[in-house]
Amino acid sequence: MAPATANIPVIDLAGDEQADAVARQLVAAAEEHGFIYIKNRGHDIPAAAVDEAFSLSRKIFDTPLEEKQRCAIQTNNRGWTGMHAETLDPKNQKVGDLKEAFNFGEFVDGKAQQPIPSTVAADEARFAAFADLCRALCLKILRLLGLGLGVGDFFSSAHFTTQAGSGTVLRFLRYPPADSSSLMSSSHVRAGAHSDYGSITLLFRLPGQAGLEILRRDGVWAPVPVSPPGTAEDPAPPILVNIGDLLSYWTNRLFRSTVHRVVFPATATTAAATTTYALEGESSAAPRYSIAFFCHPVGSMRLEPVPSQRVKDYVPTGDATSANPYAERKVMTADEHLFMRLKETYGTLYDEKKEDAP
Repeated sequence: MAPATANIPVIDLAGDEQADAVARQLVAAAEEHGFIYIKNRGHDIPAAAVDEAFSLSRKIFDTPLEEKQRCAIQTNNRGWTGMHAETLDPKNQKVGDLKEAFNFGEFVDGKAQQPIPSTVAADEARFAAFADLCRALCLKILRLLGLGLGVGDFFSSAHFTTQAGSGTVLRFLRYPPADSSSLMSSSHVRAGAHSDYGSITLLFRLPGQAGLEILRRDGVWAPVPVSPPGTAEDPAPPILVNIGDLLSYWTNRLFRSTVHRVVFPATATTAAATTTYALEGESSAAPRYSIAFFCHPVGSMRLEPVPSQRVKDYVPTGDATSANPYAERKVMTADEHLFMRLKETYGTLYDEKKEDAP
């Protein structure tokens, strides 16, 4: 049985002379899909920079456990988390996600504002440089989305006004292979179904590593290939971008904060097999690595609909798969929304240390 198709559009950001046309494409993709491939010609984030980031990722996760535990995650959402520590779908998961992660908050003058493992201390500037590349690309996309909605620099000006003061996170993830039977049962997923907490996310993945799925409008889970058709010859793999909850709030749900998850494809020989199917050339037989840059605005930003005629004219469909599932919550600021989502994910941690809330 062939897998369902995600049908995510591929958009070339091109040059400034085509900004209006690109902005329209981005807005249409954000409305219809919530996920977008950005054609990466190596100008925004060179392939060598992505390769180096994945090399640094392996270095973090190969760090001895005691050293990672010294940098355990705090309520500012920075640090290391181990297997089952995070539960992205608490309503439906019996156990936490089958993954480990390391979160870097914003860097200031090339320095991490948190403890980092001694094994990567000499690489601090390299992590910061990659975060800077991600930051610049996010600003470019946010400006184009604002242009497409007729609200100018509203989105971009709400972000990165200082080198600190937002929930922006550069996150490195490692998922164990499907044959790690001692870690899994039929109730385990790699990352539970969820929407992202911020404004936009940049996602980097390695070829051949299966698992990411999005929930389509028709309620079908569809796998998302690392390299969609037509991008095999690109100088660098396309960058996957998805809309987060905050852009859903700001656009009165015009932009889709699409639900997604990471699973074990059914073609893998594992007790955790599901009804999903691996794409050709992809498997979960080896560890899966990914890198996410979660872009957040300044924490005090209010989450009210922007003054866009297109947003004003939009009537939500009521389709639960097409909108931020938290859109009915009365959240006033970006920080309040982030804290609410993090508390659902790491409930015990936040119950114990409320005074450290982001």
